[in-house]
Amino acid sequence: MKPLSDAALGNLRQLSERPVDDARYTIHEELGRGGMGVVYRAHDRELGRDVALKVVGELLTESGVERLRREARVLSLLEHPGIVPIHDVGVLPDGRAFHVMKRVKGETLKRRIAAGLTRGDALRIFTRICDAVAFANSQGVIHRDLTPNNVMLGAFGEVLVLDWGVARVRHAAMVESVSAGAGEGGTTRDGAVVGTPGYMAPEQAAGAGEADERSDVYALGCILRDLINGSGEMVRPLASVVARATAAQPAARYPDAGALSADITAWLDGLPVSAHRENLMERVARLANRHRVALSLVGVYLLVRFLMLVFLRR
Repeated sequence: MKPLSDAALGNLRQLSERPVDDARYTIHEELGRGGMGVVYRAHDRELGRDVALKVVGELLTESGVERLRREARVLSLLEHPGIVPIHDVGVLPDGRAFHVMKRVKGETLKRRIAAGLTRGDALRIFTRICDAVAFANSQGVIHRDLTPNNVMLGAFGEVLVLDWGVARVRHAAMVESVSAGAGEGGTTRDGAVVGTPGYMAPEQAAGAGEADERSDVYALGCILRDLINGSGEMVRPLASVVARATAAQPAARYPDAGALSADITAWLDGLPVSAHRENLMERVARLANRHRVALSLVGVYLLVRFLMLVFLRR
């Protein structure tokens, strides 16, 4: 028998990945793909709306089905404006599991960084990412794969954290809820490496111990670095924030996403940040910038008084 060519094998692979319409959903073009599966635009015939339908990449495997159901269960328990809501779960006629989410029209943070952002816009987007991650962490869910590709910016200002497929569930009550709905708990086997190179905390890359809030803080620090580098020069206070967030030792990082966000908010408000020790010149420059409107008014007033004195003496 003549062996199949690479092109033929590629075509067969595409056919095996092509989704089959569910009784309720008509599946259209691909929107994106990752390690967990492929996301398609689909039309919900029952409600007459477009949605995002994620199909597991593995065909007819129990582990693939349970993994996707687990992600859906995690999302159903994380109700937050910065996390995409889950609408439905099911199995396609060919045996692949799927779940249905709100379709977000927009672009990934990675693409927006490449297009260009002002520093203020970049930092405000970042604080909203931190808000969503802080909420999930407070519920005992650690994302473990935060990257600019896993953040979606909507057309109307939405900032959404995506791809919770490898999240770790830490709180006992949350583990029980996820396990009840998906057939597995929140654990990953010891030594497993989960995450994206360049954004993984050192302890994740080494497969040592369990990821916690500080592992997500490390990834957030890497995203912050990308945002600042893409929006202008890295000023010293922000460089100190990035350095603390991405410290090699978890104990040296911010304790959680909320503390990291608080430092960025302080910088935006013209206040000192906890990660940076100001020198005298930096403090004077910060205060001058924070009160620049008042200083400008005082300057104008003094200039007018000076001119009046000059003319009155003539």
